[in-house]
Amino acid sequence: MPSPASPLKVAVLGFGTVGSSVARILVDRQPQGLVLTHIYNRNIARKKKDWVPSTVCWTEDIETILSSDADVIVELMGGLDPVAGWVERALASGKSVVTANKKLIATQGIALEKLARSKGAHLLYGAAVAGGIPVIPGLQQGLAGDQVLRIEGILNGTCNFILSKMEQGAEYADVLKEAQELGYAEADPTEDVDGFDARAKLVILSRLALRADLDPSEIPCRSIRAVSAIDFAYAKELDCTIRQISRAEIRGEDLASGDVLASVGPMLVPKASPLAWSHGTENTVLVGGKYGGDVVFSGHGAGGHPTAVAVVSDLISMAHGSRAVDLPSRKTALGGEFLLRHSIRFVVDDRPGIIAEIAQALAVEGINIHAIFQKPGFETSNLPFVVTVEPCTSSCLRRALDRIETMSCLLEKPFALQILEPEG
Repeated sequence: MPSPASPLKVAVLGFGTVGSSVARILVDRQPQGLVLTHIYNRNIARKKKDWVPSTVCWTEDIETILSSDADVIVELMGGLDPVAGWVERALASGKSVVTANKKLIATQGIALEKLARSKGAHLLYGAAVAGGIPVIPGLQQGLAGDQVLRIEGILNGTCNFILSKMEQGAEYADVLKEAQELGYAEADPTEDVDGFDARAKLVILSRLALRADLDPSEIPCRSIRAVSAIDFAYAKELDCTIRQISRAEIRGEDLASGDVLASVGPMLVPKASPLAWSHGTENTVLVGGKYGGDVVFSGHGAGGHPTAVAVVSDLISMAHGSRAVDLPSRKTALGGEFLLRHSIRFVVDDRPGIIAEIAQALAVEGINIHAIFQKPGFETSNLPFVVTVEPCTSSCLRRALDRIETMSCLLEKPFALQILEPEG
């Protein structure tokens, strides 16, 4: 690395929403110890901006960047191919890397960090989870002295936008279309709404907070696609709302003696929980420590400027000699399922004996009904109602619902939501 008197030369890969915001901050603020020297993007002719200094090299050739004198590569292209290879080559040559690429860090972060250390370089990724919210630096430094036992969070701004709009009475399809028009959701929203984006972020947080290196493919994901406006109406009856929750928890005193449980999906969240207070594209992460108790990180987790702030903060940290705290983790398999209460929404053509049949199917799996909710004003030929059940695993409930789905009175498949229980 250059001497303290020499600024770090920064090359930005990707001049999209985040990349252009990073460049703008570097140009406008001119942080001490940093200078923008290179920008890589496809079709650079349409990307060039007059506010970028003439000294900056624009290029469509990645080899120009990798063979340059840049000290730090800021990777904002996303995805794994070909980006993973570029990052590996940059680190192998002794260049440091700052990235917001959650998929890359979730799947290859440990190997890349090891490579960086072996070459005297750094790999920082404070923007990979929750954008501009400093949850990763908070875990690496601010909470490193605690023993974190659980993480619960809203990690996907697109899903939070959709669900908080639905809370006001809108239907999923309409809000998804609005999210796509506003640029919050992709044309193919699968990564967001089916939980895969949040799962990658949860893997990163679990590695840092719980010291557990989880395989993303082992973490169950449930989609928000089946959530409807009627589910929010019944959620209010339970003094809850619905949010996409990513959670990981150690059951036991520590990782060595306990199991790690993890999941991503829509859940009923008590209104008293900080996770229920997040609206729009906001992200919220709740970290539960053995000694320090609960800490909440919240703010705008998405968008060009908030994410760019996190990227530039990593660059400034690097320029001033700071480095990420090495928090060793170990490969960990999931050790079971959460034991939680569930809410199940049924839509039926009403007739006598329905509740008795449902109760019998649940009883076969040892599941007890806790309460039944039926809002007035619906036709008996198309009647929605909700049954809440006492704590059980999702797989156990799934077997019971497989039996219930054979009932001729059902107009839709039953839809179950886990209920997030308050701690203590």
